[in-house]
Amino acid sequence: MPPASSRPVDNLDDDDYPAYTMGRAAEMLGTTPAFLRTLGEHRLITPLRSEGGHRRYSRYQLRIAARARELVDQGTAVEAACRIVILEDQLEEARRINEQLRARSGESQPRTTA
Repeated sequence: MPPASSRPVDNLDDDDYPAYTMGRAAEMLGTTPAFLRTLGEHRLITPLRSEGGHRRYSRYQLRIAARARELVDQGTAVEAACRIVILEDQLEEARRINEQLRARSGESQPRTTA
């Protein structure tokens, strides 16, 4: 029996599992494969490669790409959109870490200084 971490059913819930081909990812986002390649060139998303060398995207990467597309559709340059999405993602991660630290310390409200 394969280890639990490699069972297909576990991959269904894994946001980082590279389940989507480039064509399917582009279709889901309503964009082109070229747009996804551009996001890769700007280092916003780095797809994993299948054994055959094909790009594979995770649900997390698709959410990131969808946010970039939203900004581009609003007139933001691709390079700037990628930077904005990276900063938004870093901010969200910092907030998550802060919440975890507060929960561990028993602090429910952030401290303010007068």
